[in-house]
Amino acid sequence: MPDLRRGVLFGVAAYTMWGLFPLYWPLLKPSGPIEILAHRIAWSLVAVVVVLAVRRHWSWFKALVRQPRKLGLLALAAAIITVNWGVYIYAVNSDHVVEGALGYFINPLVSVLFGVVLLRERLRALQWAAVGFGALAVVALTIDYGRLPWIALTLAVSFGVYGLVKKQANVGAAESLTVETLVLLAPALGYLVYLEGAGQATFGHEGTGHVLLMAGAGVITAIPLLCFTASAIRMPLSTLGLLQYIAPVLQLLCGVLVVKETMPASRWIGFSIVWLALAIFTYDGIRTARSTARVRKSARTLDHVVT
Repeated sequence: MPDLRRGVLFGVAAYTMWGLFPLYWPLLKPSGPIEILAHRIAWSLVAVVVVLAVRRHWSWFKALVRQPRKLGLLALAAAIITVNWGVYIYAVNSDHVVEGALGYFINPLVSVLFGVVLLRERLRALQWAAVGFGALAVVALTIDYGRLPWIALTLAVSFGVYGLVKKQANVGAAESLTVETLVLLAPALGYLVYLEGAGQATFGHEGTGHVLLMAGAGVITAIPLLCFTASAIRMPLSTLGLLQYIAPVLQLLCGVLVVKETMPASRWIGFSIVWLALAIFTYDGIRTARSTARVRKSARTLDHVVT
């Protein structure tokens, strides 16, 4: 039980930090989204290398270098997460926080759909219902926005694909982030050198506070990821799945209460359909997990009687 309690605390910490990201990125203005993204990549590498140095954990690197398939998957993951990070930074700094939150609300439904299309998984009736309501919500919000909610869809799809690729790679969080940021480091530094040469860079030209906030982008990237990993190894995935809604709820609150984004009734209807889909999806997941646990318990009891 103490281990489970720590797992819950780590999970809540991770998703709370991710949920409060909309409050951080605007602090980096007047830097543009791509400059912020490049610094996030570079400083994330610094942060995770410090973590690995403290843990004295380097033996994994030699083994990973001998596995080109895993390296290829992590390089692909790096490209995908770059899109996700970049679009989210753009969303937050252009006052589309609510649409960004929508992306992470519908992400679980997109991941389920990927399971059907790419992994040929079979969905239960309630899962199909959840996906159907999710699609209906996208239609409703497209009508509300007057355009396809491309920010939300890009975030949901990119993070869903990222999860699939990372699952195939099967590499630890800190180790994976190290490789991904190493892959991205050269183009990130190249872009920053270009900005400096063109006289368009803000880093080092907006005061010490701005420099520290830019460097902090690496810290706020690494810490919640490490908390998430610590949580995942201490608690059931079904429980962790419930915690994932903390982040988009906080992002939505940031958009409505802090950024003061407009939320007409039609948009609330669209979000309500999303929440209905997630409620069905979550109920089905909990019911299935309990049913599976009962079956396993009965099997163990039967084995004990037989032996």
